[in-house]
This record gives sequence, C-alpha cells and structure tokens, in this order.
Amino acid sequence: MSDDTAPWLIVGLGNPGAEYAGNRHNIGFMVVDLLAERMRGKFKAHKARAQVVEGRLGPPGPANRRVVLAKPMSFMNLSGGPVTALRDFYKVPVERIVAVHDELDIDYPTLRLKLGGGDNGHNGLKSMTKSMGPEYHRVRCGIGRPPGRMQVADFVLKDFSSTERKELDWFVDRAADSVECLIAEGLERAQSAYNS
Repeated sequence: MSDDTAPWLIVGLGNPGAEYAGNRHNIGFMVVDLLAERMRGKFKAHKARAQVVEGRLGPPGPANRRVVLAKPMSFMNLSGGPVTALRDFYKVPVERIVAVHDELDIDYPTLRLKLGGGDNGHNGLKSMTKSMGPEYHRVRCGIGRPPGRMQVADFVLKDFSSTERKELDWFVDRAADSVECLIAEGLERAQSAYNS
C-alpha cells in the first residue's frame, strides 16, 4: 500500500519551448499550468531536468493533498528520465504518479482516466513506461485523429484549430478538475464524474 505522507506527482507531458506551447501534444503542459495557477505556484527549474511546483491541491481538510506538478524539460520522447528522477527525489510510489497527456484515439474534447495500460504509440508514455513500468495513472485528453492523410506527427505538433480553441479553456479546466478529483477521491469516483 502506498505511503500516505508521499506527495502525488502530476506530470504534464509536452515539449519545452515557445514554438510548441499551443500544440495539441502540449495539452498536458496546459493542464498543469492551470493547476499551478490554482495553487498560486510558480514553476521553478529542478535538477531532474524538469520545471516543478510544490504545494497542496484540493479542498481544505483530509482531501487536501501534497502535490508536485512537473513539466519535463526533455523532449516528449525522453520524458521517462526526468519523471523517474523526480519520483526518486520526492519518494513517490508509482501509483501516485499521474501523467496528463494528449490521446489520438479519443475524440476532442473527451477525457478518460485510467490506471496502467499500454502506451498506444504515445512517445511520452512509452518513455515513462520503459523507465518505471505501466502502473501509473493517466488523464487522457482526447485530441482525435488527424484529418485526411495528415501524418500523426504533423497533427500533434500543430496548434489547436480555431474551432477547437473555442472549447480549449473549458477542456483544460475540466481536465484539471479531474486531476483534483482523482487525487482527492480516487480513480473510480473521478472516472464516474469525468469519463465520457
């Protein structure tokens, strides 16, 4: 059973750099940025090649959780290194790690939460799983499939379309809510409230 004093490690997956900031692939960064705002925290550089915010999330009382929000500063396909270093530094059991990431096989703007499973071709998850096994939580933010013959790599590295952007704030807000629900009330409760 996990150590109750250990923090939760909430990892937003994305690519560092201004040119990637609005990409579909960076929705994980967008979600942890919003969580950091809610915690009134500022990201700071960590020796694990990541930006982190430490603090508490959730309602006052027993559901208030100690969390470390993280944005790996390696590129997406190397996320496992920084996440593993943070896990070791903060002594976080793997079941208290949450990866927030884009998901091609789920329509936009749909959320699905789960524990463990495959990487579905997602390079960030592939790297994390290779470093520490698959038994971490995932908040999967649906971005849908590329239109026509567009390559997946081109699609995920493009910004959200103007139509998608109309719902993006709402979607990021809902994903952030689902993370709070997951760490405060558990996976089942979060799935029934947010899986669509």
